Amino acid sequence: MIESLENLFSGAFMGIGLGRFAAAFLVLVIALVLKKILAHLFTRVVFPLAAKTETGYDDQLLTAIRKPAEFLIVIVGLFVAQQVLQLPTEPVDLRRFSSAMLKVLVTFDVAWALFNMVSLVETWLGKWVSRTESTLDDHLLPFVRKSLRAFVIFIAALLTIQNLGYSISGLLASLGIGGLAVALAAKDTLANVFGSLMIILDRPFHIGDWIKTGDMEGTVEEVGFRSTKIRTFAKTLISVPNSTITNQSIDNFSRMPKRRIKLTVGVTYETTGEQMRLAVSEIRAMLKEHPAIDQEFMLVHFTDFASSSLDILVYCFTRTTVWGEYLEAREDVCLRIMEILERLGMEIAFPSRSVYLRGKEEDGLPAEAQARFSGMDIDRLGRPEFQTPPAAAEG
Repeated sequence: MIESLENLFSGAFMGIGLGRFAAAFLVLVIALVLKKILAHLFTRVVFPLAAKTETGYDDQLLTAIRKPAEFLIVIVGLFVAQQVLQLPTEPVDLRRFSSAMLKVLVTFDVAWALFNMVSLVETWLGKWVSRTESTLDDHLLPFVRKSLRAFVIFIAALLTIQNLGYSISGLLASLGIGGLAVALAAKDTLANVFGSLMIILDRPFHIGDWIKTGDMEGTVEEVGFRSTKIRTFAKTLISVPNSTITNQSIDNFSRMPKRRIKLTVGVTYETTGEQMRLAVSEIRAMLKEHPAIDQEFMLVHFTDFASSSLDILVYCFTRTTVWGEYLEAREDVCLRIMEILERLGMEIAFPSRSVYLRGKEEDGLPAEAQARFSGMDIDRLGRPEFQTPPAAAEG
């Protein structure tokens, strides 16, 4: 029986002794056993130890590298089996081919581990994003994840081609020329993608903010990688290219801590100085007691002698920034100012012009008519109660 075994192992196949085949097979069996042992260690020892730590990053890292580590044991077994076999180089160079395949397997295994570890980066970025107020950077996470995984696959493909004995310099040169052509053809698209990244990183507005950029005004509904969707107050939806938004000034009304009220109250020139002082004082007191007005800063002053009015500047801020509540507060302030002016016997001025006619009685214009024309507002001309004397018409 021993002689039969010796005769069996003394044979050869493709110039390789059967004994070497048996030894190589034994190496592979040992590698598979070691793979099972490593998997058992991960399950029974390593993962329980990692679960005791406070952070979850180590658990995620071990999950990412577990399968690639097990597959690496198989690759090592294949390498040892190759050395045991001592593959021939003629008539076909099997040794070179097997070495190239082992390199491809190692490249695949490393790429597999890196591909899985992208989820670890995504988790870390997710915790960082959750601490920011903006929801825009939430859109960046899927983009980063897909980009990193695509990069890993691309590099692994290039290394695989290189390991198979092909030169990648020509491929890279062709990719450079093709990339230039694609970049020129899609420059607007690339500009919009970079614009979206600038919006996400700079965070000039959040989703739901009321903004104005250029001649567009409305509420931000969505920020994509090509365009930003703005819902106008007419309920239409505008898709604005991100490159356009990043090149324009953005007025974000939602970032206002309070809203401004600026009024110019014009009263007639019949107003006396004492009435003006009382009006300014009472309007200022009314604003200080108004529950909707912010008390940090306000101005009430008699400012100008305008062409047809004496102007009072009223400048203050409301506590609320909500549009409807702001309008209610502004309306109440205006009504209270009207009540103050009515109580003081003052009138709101309106644009008007006075015409003064001068003449001599011997020129045909009676003194009575001169008196009636003098100081007469032009808006009264043409009213039924004003009768123009014939002499005045002739004059």
